[in-house]
Amino acid sequence: MVGKSSSRGIFGVAQGPGAAAKHFPQGLTILYTTLKTLHNLHLHPLSAHPGPLLRRATPLPQIWALLTGSVALRTAALHAHYGPVVRLGPNHLSFTDVRAWRDIYGHRVASDTSQPPPPENPKSTVYYGILPSASPSILDAGRAEHAVLRRALAHGFSDRALRAQEGRVRRYVGAMVAKVAGYVREGGGEARLDLGRWYNWMVFDLVGDLVFAEGFGCLEREEYHPFVRMILVGLEMGGWVVALGYAGFGWMLRGAWVLGLGKAVEDLWEGVRVKLQRRMDEGGEVDDLFEGLMREREKLNIDMGRLQSNAAILVAAGSETTATVLSGVTYLLLCNPDVMEKLKLEVRSAFKSADEITLASANQLPYMLACLSEALRRYPPVPSNLVREVAEGGATIAGHFLPGKTMVECQPWSMNHSTSHWEDPWSFRPERFLHSEEGAFGSKDVTEALQDFSVGPRNCIGRNLAYAEMRLALANMVYAFDMKLADESRDWLKGQKTYPVWKRGPLFVHIKSAA
Repeated sequence: MVGKSSSRGIFGVAQGPGAAAKHFPQGLTILYTTLKTLHNLHLHPLSAHPGPLLRRATPLPQIWALLTGSVALRTAALHAHYGPVVRLGPNHLSFTDVRAWRDIYGHRVASDTSQPPPPENPKSTVYYGILPSASPSILDAGRAEHAVLRRALAHGFSDRALRAQEGRVRRYVGAMVAKVAGYVREGGGEARLDLGRWYNWMVFDLVGDLVFAEGFGCLEREEYHPFVRMILVGLEMGGWVVALGYAGFGWMLRGAWVLGLGKAVEDLWEGVRVKLQRRMDEGGEVDDLFEGLMREREKLNIDMGRLQSNAAILVAAGSETTATVLSGVTYLLLCNPDVMEKLKLEVRSAFKSADEITLASANQLPYMLACLSEALRRYPPVPSNLVREVAEGGATIAGHFLPGKTMVECQPWSMNHSTSHWEDPWSFRPERFLHSEEGAFGSKDVTEALQDFSVGPRNCIGRNLAYAEMRLALANMVYAFDMKLADESRDWLKGQKTYPVWKRGPLFVHIKSAA
């Protein structure tokens, strides 16, 4: 008809000027996404590094891995296929080259000694310090503040302090063993218990005492304290929080904060504040993990918010990780009866009574120490997500020069199961940490690859305490009890998720008093 005009789209549907305008933003989005993908694949500074097509093109696979708690297992599979460096996302690399531990996390040294050293590779803002309104802690503080906090806390983690704390460690370990022994007696000589819970209760009580000068009462009540439950829920939420940041949806997290997440975190912070205030009101000095920071708080201008965040992170990081290793070593020993028999022989022949098990004497059990090292290798308490950003100006990581802001990491799970570093990496063989002779099992192992406590200026400040707890707890449990895995826990490790710490299921064990 004359005087009327129409146009038809590619599907023959009539379209007018209004329809074209409506589709214009959609077209721009498609164009931007296409160009961004092509850039990531062919023009990005990391385009030469190997990885699956979808990971090189988009962050979506890594986001999905974070949401499903499968980062560690998926990354190990990628390294097995692509080698010592793999591209996890458009701007994200993972390394299993041992040199990367030092290059990523270590102290950086100036090539010219007359110049100051270059800045350290900072922790990734995508993975750390994400929650709004959270005061910095030793975990995510900037370089200068981290150094101040670490110096203040160092006193509580010194060898001298550890010797002073030994009595409390032995008391809580003894309380756990006594409780378990009570159930064995009540059961007519045998009990079936979830040892994972008992390890959690013991370690949380101990670390709570070492931070707040009072435990949580978990062992006494045989249940999780509400404060401890909040910490465990918060750890599990970590994967979701990081996934939002990785996707560039930090604004969603801020919205969730307003809608209720902030209230949950504030409840946690209030619990910390109450415990800290009670400690301050009681006065006096306590030789524990937190006394150095408490003593220096006015001099260093450390407000209550920073005290709270540091107390919370010491309790969370110092408890769940140690309980994880104790659960892991128990499971792995019970899956390998020959190893357990060797350990029982060593422990029970070394002591005439449990009273003789001290930090010093437990440290003289080479096979037990090897069992713990092998458990740390096979079941690292933090298997992934130790992400840094390359410092401004770029840095060379394991022979690869990378531009600033590149996300880089070594994932302990991948490092600890790489056939490039370990002979038969999926077996549980403590002997690899005892022998180095040519031809002996493990003689070809690269033990420098095992760095579960990290390296450099931000390595784990609680390493010595964690080892002390693990040695005393394991030695006492092996001395006191004969154990056997319950049928429902035979596949305990299979299918576990990481957020980034392990989401562990019940570890049911049949327990008898030692013969």
